[in-house]
Amino acid sequence: MDIPVLSPLVSERIWALPIGAAAVKFLNYLVYRSDFGGAIPVPQKQMAIEYKVVPSTVSVMLDQLVELNIVLRAPGGVGKKGNTYCLHPLAAKYESMEALEAGWHQALLDMRAGRLVGLNLPEYQTVPPAAGDRRLQVA
Repeated sequence: MDIPVLSPLVSERIWALPIGAAAVKFLNYLVYRSDFGGAIPVPQKQMAIEYKVVPSTVSVMLDQLVELNIVLRAPGGVGKKGNTYCLHPLAAKYESMEALEAGWHQALLDMRAGRLVGLNLPEYQTVPPAAGDRRLQVA
């Protein structure tokens, strides 16, 4: 059995996301429930049941993740109520490293062509040393 490959863009920087701990934990649930490539086959009401919270709580956490473009929201299809959700391809899990590379390649092409939004993640920054402080510091 193959082990899913997780996006390092999100999994290695999850600690720096500008969202609360509840939304970070909910993101882990979404990654778990998502299909390879990012589709989330669970409607919002079912998410609330499985996650054991009220639907409004799911909505608040989804909104935080949608704002960062980690989760993408689309209106429901013909005859469907509500929205559908998927993880951004750069934040999704894949069945193999080759599938991740192919998914990322396609996502980058789609972003360049304007068919896909980019992730809205904070830039990586280190804290500058204090003025005049020449001591070595361990991070």
